[in-house]
Amino acid sequence: MKVKVSRKAHFNAAHRLYRQDWSFEENEATFGKCNNPHYHGHNYELIVSVTGEIDPQTGYVIDMKILKDIIRSEVEDAFDHKNLNIEVPEFKELNPTAENIAVVIYNKIKPKLKRELELEITLYETPRNFVTFTGK
Repeated sequence: MKVKVSRKAHFNAAHRLYRQDWSFEENEATFGKCNNPHYHGHNYELIVSVTGEIDPQTGYVIDMKILKDIIRSEVEDAFDHKNLNIEVPEFKELNPTAENIAVVIYNKIKPKLKRELELEITLYETPRNFVTFTGK
């Protein structure tokens, strides 16, 4: 029997959505206000869900303290109060859209988990705009 467990986290970060190879007008037409050359910020809400079999020894799918520590080191410490475009290496060449941020978070956390565990990342950029990535 598989069970999904989840932990919430948050981080605040600034970003700018744009492509360096496009003109300002092309970026403005595609990304609108998110193309602000002076950047803009979000209070991101993150839900990290892990699905797997319950360990008969511990009763856990994953020890939540371990998951908390992984989220802190891989996401909160790396992204919180940062300019994603400038200060986070993963976004030097990757547009920091909510979709891309969710994939980057997945790729940072997945190697820290036991292979048999499934991972799902849900990232809220605003209370009404969110993305979910499961690695598929």
